[in-house]
Amino acid sequence: MKINGVKIDSTFAEAFPMKATRIIITAMNHYWAYRAANSIRGFASSVIACGIEADIERKLKPSETPDGRPGFAVMIFALTVKELEKQLPHRVGQSVMTTPTTACFSGIESTVKLPLGKSLRYFGDGYQTSKTFGERRYWRIPVMHGEFVCEHTTGVCDAIGGGNFLVLGKNAHHVLSACQSAVEAIEQLNDVITSFPGGIVGSGSKVGCKYRFLPASTNEAYCPTLKGLVESRLSGEVESVVEIVIDGLTEEAIKKAMRLGITTACNYWGETRALCGISAGNYGGQLGKHHFFLEEILSQPD
Repeated sequence: MKINGVKIDSTFAEAFPMKATRIIITAMNHYWAYRAANSIRGFASSVIACGIEADIERKLKPSETPDGRPGFAVMIFALTVKELEKQLPHRVGQSVMTTPTTACFSGIESTVKLPLGKSLRYFGDGYQTSKTFGERRYWRIPVMHGEFVCEHTTGVCDAIGGGNFLVLGKNAHHVLSACQSAVEAIEQLNDVITSFPGGIVGSGSKVGCKYRFLPASTNEAYCPTLKGLVESRLSGEVESVVEIVIDGLTEEAIKKAMRLGITTACNYWGETRALCGISAGNYGGQLGKHHFFLEEILSQPD
């Protein structure tokens, strides 16, 4: 298979089960809502070392938020509910509550709940108050800029992490330009995130390492500088490879994002032949149960 002259490898991306939540961050305007949302996603690129993976899902209009103010939806993924429960209150407390005029609400309904205001209310030092509307409970925590309103809990759902594709090109400029365009396209979709900086991974990894204290290490088969030294998967013209990793709430959401991202990247340079191929990261099915076959995904209609 080829798209605009770019060869698509007959392979699959291997992904694994995760747990996810979504929170809604609002503020006086989009500037302050973005500051809080951008802060909460800091150091959240990969569960390998960060514990969670998080990113802004989308910008929200006042008509889309619980309090009628501008906001952002942020999705947070982890391998277990326990890890989400550990990380979420810390990040909301340090990155959202500290940002002037913000509020924080649940963005997912579920029978399984994570604490939000339930934990953060104690910052109010006994002056906090709560209100219940229907089955939803909110905390009003007095702070110096006014008050921080935070929903009592947020829901958790099953999710998938590690959907991915690799972009192979003749140089970093061509590859990054195409991938930036692909990430910008994926950002328009709901229910998916690309958690790495700028949505792009420059140091894609494989499972395992010769040093036993590391769970993952450089994917030498796709390192251009190691051609001739290892069993490389790269042709002679490939001098740059980057990866786009996608976390999503469903298989269909990840498939849609992969299809859009790959086609956008392949069409970015027209007929210049700047890109040499598209591949994907997998470990023979040993990492996760979700397998996204590139040719199958790209053959499906949007």
